[in-house]
Order: sequence, then structure tokens, then C-alpha cells
Amino acid sequence: MPKITYIEFNGTEHSADVPVGNTIMEGAVNNAIPGIEGDCGGACACSTCHVYVDPAWADKVAKQEDMEVDMLDFAYEPKENSRLGCQLPVTAEMDGMIVRMPEKQL
Repeated sequence: MPKITYIEFNGTEHSADVPVGNTIMEGAVNNAIPGIEGDCGGACACSTCHVYVDPAWADKVAKQEDMEVDMLDFAYEPKENSRLGCQLPVTAEMDGMIVRMPEKQL
């Protein structure tokens, strides 16, 4: 099972084993990791699972769809490496992946 490291805005790290096929958001919610809320349950209808994907992992995640790009307009301080965790299905190749969280979720 891939291990994902979630880093809170304050630098606190949390590692979680996330089953292949679950999303980065589901991994955080299912492991009670603070900083990712997932209010819409993964429907890509909010930005409360906003994360910054570590640049070393950018080529290992699914490509952005238009809906995700549109929802990121509502995220707090979006950057080039911003993604919605609900749109990032976990694969075996993502073992060791690092995501950082913004200061707050909107």
C-alpha cells in the first residue's frame, strides 16, 4: 500500500498508508489528517481538499481536467502545483509521495 506524506502548513508531517484507487483526499479524511476537509465528498464541487503536489511527484499524478482547474479558482492561494486531492487517485507509483497543505481551506 502506498505511503503518502501530508505536510500541514505549520510543517507538521503525517504519513498514511492509502489503498490504491483511493484518492489523496480520501487518504487524509480516512486517517483523520488535519488540513484536508473534503466537504463535497470528492465530487470536485469545492476546494476543501486543496494540496500542493511536491514538484518531484508532478509527473506521477493524473492530469488536470477542466472542472478541477475551474474549482482551483476558489482555492486559497493556488499555485502552479495546486491540485484537488479528490482528483488524485492513488497508484502504486505514488508510494512516498509528498503533498503540502495551504494555510487554510476555502
